[in-house]
Amino acid sequence: MASADVDMDIQEEDAVPLTGKRQPPPTPSLIRYYQASEILPEEKGQLHDLLQKQPAVLGSLQMMSGILSFGVGILFAATQHMDQSLFTRFRVSQLTGSLFVIAGLVSNLLFKYPALLTVSLAVNCGCIVVAVVGAILISVDLGSWNPANDPFLRIEVMGLCVLGLETLLSVVLCFWFFKERKAK
Repeated sequence: MASADVDMDIQEEDAVPLTGKRQPPPTPSLIRYYQASEILPEEKGQLHDLLQKQPAVLGSLQMMSGILSFGVGILFAATQHMDQSLFTRFRVSQLTGSLFVIAGLVSNLLFKYPALLTVSLAVNCGCIVVAVVGAILISVDLGSWNPANDPFLRIEVMGLCVLGLETLLSVVLCFWFFKERKAK
């Protein structure tokens, strides 16, 4: 950051008379000009402290992982029968993926619309609840896994990992939003 050692008081200088045929109109003997001696602090907008933490970045990560989760759910729905797993039967991946895309979108809109703080907090808390239920269903599925469906085991484990990432993002955002709402 650049800085300068400049005197910020009102400065006075003597006017130097011009030589030549034409003389400018008479000027006062002293020239006075003003330089600010104190910088006024900027006014902080709504949610300034929260927006400094960049919740939009976490919201974007939520949207991307939600799209990935939704895609994994479509893959499972297209390749597995309904009775093969709870993951497919209850459409866990599609449900959580779409919820996390919505939560990420609302978190991104906070910068432009600070009034959405309560909505974003509620959506992220709802995502956490749905993700925990989804993780329980996937865990039950993995506990009673049929060896004949081995190729789907890796994909379901990947879905569980993505769900864990999405839940972690929502927990961090909920903590920030709750802290900001409490400070309001």
